[in-house]
Amino acid sequence: MTAPESDSTIFASFVRLLGRGPSKSRALTRGEAQQAMTLILDGRVAPEQLGAFLMLMRYRRETAEELAGFVEAARAMLPPLPGGALTIDLDWPSYADRHKQLPWFVLSALLLAKNGITVAMHGIAGMEDEDCAPTTRAALAHLGIAPCASLQDTPARLARDALIYLPLETIAPNLDALFVLQPLFALRSPVNSFARALNPMRARAHITGVFHPDFRDLHRDTSRLTNQAKAAVFKGGGGEAQRNPEKPCRVLSVCNGVNGEEEWPALTEGKPYDWRREPREVGRLSALWRGELDHPSAVAAVTGTTAVALKLLGLARTMTDADDMTWRMWTERTPLD
Repeated sequence: MTAPESDSTIFASFVRLLGRGPSKSRALTRGEAQQAMTLILDGRVAPEQLGAFLMLMRYRRETAEELAGFVEAARAMLPPLPGGALTIDLDWPSYADRHKQLPWFVLSALLLAKNGITVAMHGIAGMEDEDCAPTTRAALAHLGIAPCASLQDTPARLARDALIYLPLETIAPNLDALFVLQPLFALRSPVNSFARALNPMRARAHITGVFHPDFRDLHRDTSRLTNQAKAAVFKGGGGEAQRNPEKPCRVLSVCNGVNGEEEWPALTEGKPYDWRREPREVGRLSALWRGELDHPSAVAAVTGTTAVALKLLGLARTMTDADDMTWRMWTERTPLD
């Protein structure tokens, strides 16, 4: 389907800015990025233009200003939030399309929710693959957290569970459709980055994990530019917000416009646990919660991730306080429903 001439001409100018060569090309301004993504999400660009645009940005590497413009364009197309007082404590994106290890971080989110902290997770469906661990969505469903049918479904779900999952294809189908292009490129695109910063429920804090440590600054700066009051980003297992308990964890943060940084120590010692070889049955998640699975590394991943979230939310003043609070929460956890 051919895009209208006026839209194609406008969008061609953005492609030209990105692709004029090493001496003449430049990054888009925040306003240009917002306009470009608005055209994309409205379906008003030719497929050839879309492919060129995304891959040029992938090659150049997107800036925080560009990602902020993309986020603003996507947020403008979200359905209206439910009416009334609805406060979300923590936004938790999960956009890895497949997991090489079990998504233990869903137990971190559940632990927070069991202690009265409201958590909104969101993401794509992911790849159901027998060679991979269950997706985030499947893991949450196993724990009794079914996807929300819409944003309007969230108040009742939060009142019941305090932890909700919003499928991207439900709340932003045009944005979700861009993820389908990934196999055609055999590469990820800027969509994978800016979708993480969407924060569809406008939670007061935002936590995210990245696969490559070089992207921590980019995500932190995007959070600041989009006026996210509190945000934390770190290199996590499989690109998810899940601490590797065997290594120190450098966490970049923003709090009311001020950047911060701290290094959390490793949580385990001795021979590293081979996460790639562990069984990937989803039942291991509930077994760990019930105390039926002896897996110190997984417990450390769950509690360590929870501690970062507690300090981000301001519920713990120091890392030691966060660790102590988390351990009490874990040892006193209530049964699964």
